[in-house]
Amino acid sequence: MYTLESTIGEVLSNPLGADLIEIFRNELKLNRLLIYNGLSRKIKLKTLHKLSRGELSIDFLEMIVSKLNHFRTLELPDHSEEIKPLWWKESVAYQIYPRSFKDSNGDGIGDLGGIIEKLDYLKELGIDLIWLSPVYDSPNDDNGYDIRDYKKIMAEFGTMDDFDSLLSACHQRGMRLIMDLVINHTSDEHQWYVESSRGKDNPYRPYYIWKEGREDEPPNNWTSLFSGPAWNYDKKSGEWSMHIWSKKQMDLNWDHEPLRQDIYKMVNWWLDKGIDGFRLDVINFISKDEGYPDGDPTIAEMMGVCGVEHYAFGKNVHKYLQELHKETFSKYDIVTVGETPGLGLYSSQFFTHEKRKELDLIFNFDHIDNPGNDRFDDYCFDLNILKNQMLFWQQKYGNSCWNSLFLENHDYPRMISKINNDPSVRNPLAKMLAALILTMKGTPFIYQGQEMAMVNVNFESIDDYRDVESLNLYKKLLVDGMSPESALAKVKCGSRDHSRTPMQWTSGKNAGFSSGKPWLDPSMDSMENNIEIQMADNESVFHFYRDLIALRKKYKTLVYGDFLSLRSSRKDMFSYYRKDRDESFYIEMNLSAKMKNRNKKMSENKLLLSSYRNFNPRHLAPYEVNIFKL
Repeated sequence: MYTLESTIGEVLSNPLGADLIEIFRNELKLNRLLIYNGLSRKIKLKTLHKLSRGELSIDFLEMIVSKLNHFRTLELPDHSEEIKPLWWKESVAYQIYPRSFKDSNGDGIGDLGGIIEKLDYLKELGIDLIWLSPVYDSPNDDNGYDIRDYKKIMAEFGTMDDFDSLLSACHQRGMRLIMDLVINHTSDEHQWYVESSRGKDNPYRPYYIWKEGREDEPPNNWTSLFSGPAWNYDKKSGEWSMHIWSKKQMDLNWDHEPLRQDIYKMVNWWLDKGIDGFRLDVINFISKDEGYPDGDPTIAEMMGVCGVEHYAFGKNVHKYLQELHKETFSKYDIVTVGETPGLGLYSSQFFTHEKRKELDLIFNFDHIDNPGNDRFDDYCFDLNILKNQMLFWQQKYGNSCWNSLFLENHDYPRMISKINNDPSVRNPLAKMLAALILTMKGTPFIYQGQEMAMVNVNFESIDDYRDVESLNLYKKLLVDGMSPESALAKVKCGSRDHSRTPMQWTSGKNAGFSSGKPWLDPSMDSMENNIEIQMADNESVFHFYRDLIALRKKYKTLVYGDFLSLRSSRKDMFSYYRKDRDESFYIEMNLSAKMKNRNKKMSENKLLLSSYRNFNPRHLAPYEVNIFKL
């Protein structure tokens, strides 16, 4: 049992404890040597209250102890096995945000017909696996992540017949398709919630989380990740219902077995259709702590949301995921990808270790922002920190767990804009980032537009935004006293709309996305940068992605080979080997916009691919990347 008498060293021996300490260290921007040394390991938890001058309260420390005791008996199987080859480990995945990909009927909204039109484009790029963001029926409070009917297609996107045609067209081309599944919450317009709201005696009442409380006081102090309290008050029943996200996204009660059984039936219904798996939205949030205790103010200040410690790694999350796997996933040859915000490497292993039979892959977001920053902060992203975080996962995750490799998705701004906005290095930077996810060990995920170096948009007014999170944040900042100009600047830094602008297909009207007025204005950048232009240019970012993917398919060593870093402490340089008993490859990249000296000895080997046309055996140009076969 862990107590306040336990030492930091004992906490570090617990996988969850090691991850929690790393999260806190990053948020507080503490040097690793302050924690990972012999003296600090001997410090008792209770002593941290005094050392922090009360900032780490006793209540906070007792909450940490409680969490550790929840999982103290959780055992991880051996990591020493060899890698098991599987189709999804060899795949290159591509995320489609349907609303912004391609409009086939001129209503300004991307649709399933538009995706079918562009499947040959994806095949030429080299894509094996398509991840489709939600296309279920939805009132669109959060662009489809608020599902109203799991077995119906949103009218804006088409019909179920259109979906069946898309699935068939993918399979005909040798591509697979996974659906984006949201089972932590539903829309408040879902029939389950409509019934649940009818009264306390309704059989669907326990499908959601309802708690008693006064009208002026929610059941606890948890806040929504989209601003405001995490509860809606129902005057008719005098109870509150929970929503971790928007006011129309109501959390499901996974502790209620009939709800779980209905979810399993729905999941099997989709798998029987022949889809190839799921990406599971915020799947680690499905288990909430018993009693729904108040969130700790220290964590709330650190993380920007109150109560997250009570659901990011809930007590029953593994029990429910193993049950989900047994009742559904285990019966099909599919891949499952869990979105798991807030998890570190060691706790992630419990979700993905092959013998635990939960998920195949998870998305960890530690690398997407530098420690101590979030996406709404105006800062220059440090690629050296990214390198260290990716090295950590490459070297520590183990052969029985498999990495997911990504830098962009529908929830984050464009990575190029976070690193360097200089147009002169845009293409080399995009190529270097491509090599980063396509030459490391794991399954790479490309987000639409990433293969053509799309960047953030210069939204000039709050009226230009469509994202519910951005609009809610803007209102909150104004209430908090921030000026409209400052509030807009903060929203602009991290809005999800940056990654949701229409795909830039041509230089023509609406970037070739739609013949009608798009739901979100395309970037003016489309006049100079689009797929049509890039496909005609052999030196383009698109062609570099295509060549990288082709290399990965040709040489299985780039998939399953060992990862060995070289001189990892050298600033602004990242170099490593991928090797097995048959072949060896050397990858070098310049992480800066300055010239760097290269490893001249390596230049004697066969150069397979370079991000610059003219290879210099002595120096690396800004953001240059090269791949050698030894």
